[in-house]
Amino acid sequence: MPSISPYGSWTSPITAHDVAAAGVTPHWVDVVDDAVWWAESRPSENGRVALMRWVDGAVEETLPAPWNARNRVHEYGGRPWLVSGELVVFTHWDDQRVYARDLRDGAVTALTPEPETPHGVRFSDLRPGLPGEVWAVRESVTGPGRADVTRDLVAIPLAAGGEPRVLAASHHFLTSGQCSPDGRHAAWLGWDHPAMPWDATSVCVAEIAADGTFGPHRVVAGGDGVSVCQLDWDGPGALLVLADPGGWWVPHRVTIDGGAGPSVAAPPAQAALTAAKEEMGGPLWKLGSRWMTALGGGKHAVLTGTGLTVLDEATGALTPVAEQLTGWSPTLARHGHSVVGVAAGPLRGPAVVRVDLRDGSVTGLTDSPPAPPADYLPLPQVRSFPAEDGTRIPAYVYAPANPDHTGPTGEKPPYLVHVHGGPTGRNHPVLDLDFAYFTSRGIGVVAVDYGGSTGYGRHYRERLRGQWGVVDVADCAAVARALVDEGLADPRRLAIRGGSAGGFTAAASITSVDVYRAATAKYPILDLLSWTKAGGETHDFESRYVEGLVGPLPDTEGRYPARSPVHNVASLAGPILLLQGSEDEICPPEQAERFVAALRGSGVPHTLVTFEGEQHGFRKADTIVTALHTELAFYGQVFGFATPDVPPVELRG
Repeated sequence: MPSISPYGSWTSPITAHDVAAAGVTPHWVDVVDDAVWWAESRPSENGRVALMRWVDGAVEETLPAPWNARNRVHEYGGRPWLVSGELVVFTHWDDQRVYARDLRDGAVTALTPEPETPHGVRFSDLRPGLPGEVWAVRESVTGPGRADVTRDLVAIPLAAGGEPRVLAASHHFLTSGQCSPDGRHAAWLGWDHPAMPWDATSVCVAEIAADGTFGPHRVVAGGDGVSVCQLDWDGPGALLVLADPGGWWVPHRVTIDGGAGPSVAAPPAQAALTAAKEEMGGPLWKLGSRWMTALGGGKHAVLTGTGLTVLDEATGALTPVAEQLTGWSPTLARHGHSVVGVAAGPLRGPAVVRVDLRDGSVTGLTDSPPAPPADYLPLPQVRSFPAEDGTRIPAYVYAPANPDHTGPTGEKPPYLVHVHGGPTGRNHPVLDLDFAYFTSRGIGVVAVDYGGSTGYGRHYRERLRGQWGVVDVADCAAVARALVDEGLADPRRLAIRGGSAGGFTAAASITSVDVYRAATAKYPILDLLSWTKAGGETHDFESRYVEGLVGPLPDTEGRYPARSPVHNVASLAGPILLLQGSEDEICPPEQAERFVAALRGSGVPHTLVTFEGEQHGFRKADTIVTALHTELAFYGQVFGFATPDVPPVELRG
């Protein structure tokens, strides 16, 4: 018989150390000579990224410590590795240089010069180039400001001692060039401020000259009001692109010139491969992301909002495959009759999987992170709730679950409203041990895909245009109130939590609506005007992002302080916990420090915990453990339940 215990105080076998161990996350999957490769983040090694290979049923590490295959282009990084013959080429986090490791003897050679200033030159999105070289995006720091950065496309010689050769610099932001099958042309994506890549991107094509340089480019797809998030060559005279001219990212074929070469002046022809109104792409936060891979015979594997699907361009039909895998990362590759990628489900964490498209069978190439018994795991309930304007808000409800405990009669559980980042992120109905850490202790979680989330078409995404701090706050509050009205949540014990842009919404919510009694903001944005190019407190990639989310400057400057939590501390509805990395260049610590300074003497309980050596998002196991312990202790102190297994948190007033 389960014991009757107050919600929040249940004992649980799911520890913060289990959550940290689940952070061993695979990404950047590809297939090379029938072997499946991927990168693997390891919290136990301070977030180091190793390279792994699966071949003939065995997994081996191909890039051991101390090498760390990670880069900081756009500060979020991008594809950090490529195999060329017997060499694995990779970007190394410590100095951001490109190296090659010989798979035969393990020798490692630097391919790019040491920058004059640490991390002053970075590389990302490594791609095959002409023989003897690798193509990449190069990002160069030009001054002391966080946004003092330029980018170009370069060719990196595979022989040591060479210098990167400039190929093109069509836009302020670029993806790496991709060489056509006949070696005559290159294609890439480009965009400029103030657009983000999910607003407008251009598909550029240029001839490759005899000396390996690029000729003048021309734009063959995308442009104003159209986002392209992925491109691939489809023979020498056509491209396959994921574009949203109809409001949904779907595959299109762009026929350049009928095969004569992109230098021909005839305009390109573009045709959608399906009329389905379903998202098959996503926001290009990291260079090299892949939501689609060609299968041959006019069929393509694509990732939709619900999972893996096969698109038959002859009919435009979509056929779901392996429907038990409800969340996929945008890293998809073909492997014979199968596709490989990183996927998770309601009761399994992310792992590298191979799905046989002939029968839908799934083979795990890596083990999912160890999961507790299913009785302790909440099954995500797919829900939608009405917004103030009548729009339906998608959300996933994770109710408290623990076979050893039940709540007292008449008591409703506390609930955490989880706000994803981006804000152009989204949630998936998958196992999340971070959530299970709370639900197994009697605290419910609801993950909200508020207006601005991706996965629901451009119209839903642009509900947030000019309305950040308004629509997101209102949507989350509407979901929280609905759970109370349904009798699922205690209205006196609602909290809101999020990181990055989600941290902004959490802080904006606790300072603007009377719904929550506490908030946790991890590495948050707190001062909107400072978090712009003019304010200088964020990196170049997002330095003008807020102009689309809040309004153009200087015309709408008054909105910025009105919606900034740092200017609204007098309206705090309850205590707030801030968790921050000391080396965060995206949401720098000075934002959190300024917020705390404004709170001194206010009488509102609060605390700021700073983690040395952490950047944007926590990668070290010790940080993950401490952050979870602190958050649980914070809720216990605010909501009045015992948390004997974690250290108390000191709140200042």
